Amino acid sequence: MTKALTLYDLNSLVADVIDTALTRAYWVEAELSEVRENRGHCYMELIEKDDTGNVPIARASAKCWRNVWSAISPYFVRITGQQIHAGMKVMLQVHAQFHPQYGFSWIVDDINPEFTMGDMLRKRRDIVRRLQAEGVFDLQKGLRLSLFAQRIAVISSETAAGYGDFCSQLETNEYGFRFRVEIFPAVMQGEQVEQSIIAALDSINERESEFDAVIIIRGGGATADLSGFDTLELAENVANFPLPVITGIGHERDESVLDMVSFLRVKTPTAAAAFLIDQLSVTLGCIERAQTAIADGVRRKMEAEKMRIRHLESHIPVLFSVVRAKEEARLERLSRNLSEKTAELLHRSYYRLDLLGQRLRSGLKIRLSAEGHRIDMLDQRLHLLDPSLLLERGYSITLYKGRAVRSAAELEEGEVITTRFATGEADSRIEHRRQSSM
Repeated sequence: MTKALTLYDLNSLVADVIDTALTRAYWVEAELSEVRENRGHCYMELIEKDDTGNVPIARASAKCWRNVWSAISPYFVRITGQQIHAGMKVMLQVHAQFHPQYGFSWIVDDINPEFTMGDMLRKRRDIVRRLQAEGVFDLQKGLRLSLFAQRIAVISSETAAGYGDFCSQLETNEYGFRFRVEIFPAVMQGEQVEQSIIAALDSINERESEFDAVIIIRGGGATADLSGFDTLELAENVANFPLPVITGIGHERDESVLDMVSFLRVKTPTAAAAFLIDQLSVTLGCIERAQTAIADGVRRKMEAEKMRIRHLESHIPVLFSVVRAKEEARLERLSRNLSEKTAELLHRSYYRLDLLGQRLRSGLKIRLSAEGHRIDMLDQRLHLLDPSLLLERGYSITLYKGRAVRSAAELEEGEVITTRFATGEADSRIEHRRQSSM
């Protein structure tokens, strides 16, 4: 009877054959179906799909030991801007290894990041071409951001440092603008990015009228693993969204497809906040200029009216004299042809004419005096509205965050307020707040 080999002996023979036949390393192109790290080692499952891209026609396992992985992984991230992950196409340098105890594996010696970069750029170009063919690539660029954009929907991780920076920047702006920010939590790194952001967009869309803009921010994390922002479905959702979408994903590498289709791309969450503050400051400047123009226009109109009234007043005696002279000449012509009775009637007409003249002069003077008084009162009222006069009379103005305080209800205990006098200012802190009963 032939003596059987032990399994270990058989595997050792296989290992000898592989070591003899496959003595060199090979470069291989494959797609990663699974990637995991354990104790510094990286374990990969490789597949190759058929021409349709759906059915795997080859599978293999690969391992990259810690001493090699610690060197090639940071380089791969630095070149591609992404961590190696499932679904990524890679070019690996591998050599064969068969261990009697653990079986066969391809051992990874190196990774070519340029190959992966090329594949990523090809996918990105394909997505952009498809969006352009659908006619949605530039839809966001055609939207208009409200001049008073203060109601902001934010898509971000609740614990992200970038979200905190964004809110802090808005709350401490130098103009004292107030923003209403509501966060819609989403996963911003990993395989769930796409569906998580789409779900957040759907929630915002249901309340579209409550917001002026959407901000997608991710700052505070590593710049790697941005593949979730380069997907067709996410790009289509953002491109077709009815509100302006601003991205501040926090990376300076090539734009993601999400950046390309958004209303505006900024580098960081704080840059997104600065943009919103600048938008409001421009609007405030327009309002202040309009207020100044209106006030100047009213003053010019009042001066013009005063001059017109003075001009009319100076011409009234001349006009009255001309009319009187014409009437007297006409009456004289008539008197020569009238009887004594007619002369008496003419005398009475002279008397009525004098009386009417007196009434006309008196009425016009009263009217002109009243109009002049009304204009003087308007001028005085406009002058009295100057806050500096109130300060000179001993009054003061209380300011909170640059705005005048009209009610104690606007203040909170512990807040610092500024009191402006005719000369100088003083800061004080609210210890106790009372609401007037009047």
